[in-house]
Amino acid sequence: MANFAKPSAPRFSVEVYQNEFLPEGGRDVHAIVTVTSTGGATATRAAVPAQGGAAVVIMVDCSGSMEYPPDKMRGAREATAAAIDTLRDGTAFAVVAGTHVAKEVYPGQGRLATAGPETRAQAKEALRGLSAGGGTAIGTWLRLADGLFRQSPAAIRHGILLTDGRNEHEDPAVLRATLDACAGRFTCDARGVGTDWEVKEVTGIASALLGTADIVADPAHLAEDFTRMMGNAMGKEVADVALRLWTPVGVEIQYVKQVAPAVRDLTDRRTPAGPRAGDYPTGSWGDESREYHVCVRVPGAAVGQEMLAARATLMLPGEPGEPPSVLAQGLVRAVWTTDLAASTAINAQVAHYTGQAELAQAIQQGLEARKLGDVDGATAKLGRAVQLASASGNADTAKLLAKVVDVVDAAAGTVRLKAKVADADEMTLETRSTQTVRVKKT
Repeated sequence: MANFAKPSAPRFSVEVYQNEFLPEGGRDVHAIVTVTSTGGATATRAAVPAQGGAAVVIMVDCSGSMEYPPDKMRGAREATAAAIDTLRDGTAFAVVAGTHVAKEVYPGQGRLATAGPETRAQAKEALRGLSAGGGTAIGTWLRLADGLFRQSPAAIRHGILLTDGRNEHEDPAVLRATLDACAGRFTCDARGVGTDWEVKEVTGIASALLGTADIVADPAHLAEDFTRMMGNAMGKEVADVALRLWTPVGVEIQYVKQVAPAVRDLTDRRTPAGPRAGDYPTGSWGDESREYHVCVRVPGAAVGQEMLAARATLMLPGEPGEPPSVLAQGLVRAVWTTDLAASTAINAQVAHYTGQAELAQAIQQGLEARKLGDVDGATAKLGRAVQLASASGNADTAKLLAKVVDVVDAAAGTVRLKAKVADADEMTLETRSTQTVRVKKT
């Protein structure tokens, strides 16, 4: 483990957990790379702006369905006002109303306002004009937000997006292209209010833009959720951090996944970074820790040989004309042995997060089978999910599963599908299926 951060900035560290021993002929090397950022303003609770400043755009669904029931629109106004109150002084911000088109609510004219007592009051007054009517074309909202962010030199660029319905007035390909264009330019948390929206759309937006996704089934809880989201955004201090993986000749990267605090596959998001190196985006950081599962395939080697299988380096982009900075670094090794006990042992962190990734997949596959009427398939997958949640101590997910299935034996994964399941319970389970728990402390 190495740490290269400057004393005045949050300190980053990288720790690698793995069993480096392979049997003769063994080729796949698994490692959990734990990245931790400590000592920044978030840790001290000081109201210190991120280096380069921060910009936030709040996108509020104002389509016609937001008026049914009326508490959705009212809750959206109150939540947006609460988020504005949470803005740190000096933060650039704007509010966008989203329907089948996107309109600037505040400050308007393609600008961002600077948070302070006067602009907060003006923005909250402007929210009174929000009303429901029109369709839903989320890509237009994101494109307007992207244009607003381009007006700001802020290092931290973060969106908050609220919707209550499906993206019915826009071709899915347009939304996908918009997400591809916005990826790397800003991060975005996405929320679905009520139960008439599409889980895969909302989670897809958050995944593409390295944010969080969740359901707020009751509009009365929107203000609390928006306050928490904005507080987290205000805690970000370092933007655009990349996990760079360098591999020797002959080594192939099989996959790279964030596995905590949520599962997110980054494999296809690699960008070249020089000979045999590639960068994987991790987004913005405050005082926090995340974990990544790296799997590489090494060439076969004789017993007794060892090699560097990969080097994991945290990189921070430099100012224009300057090279990037190295924040921290860790090494993944491979050693071939005839010791059967050594080569067959599974590292505890690797085993745990492999199980958490399987848990997320089992939930998603089980719910899909349930929607298709495949009772046996749904029972098998959701039973496996219950078993994995129980074994790993993922109590939150276990509680959500218990609202969809009757648990007969958690350890064995024996369950029965419930005859009736509330839409909110099923959507909550699906939306939160990728949230993981960390390895139990022993």
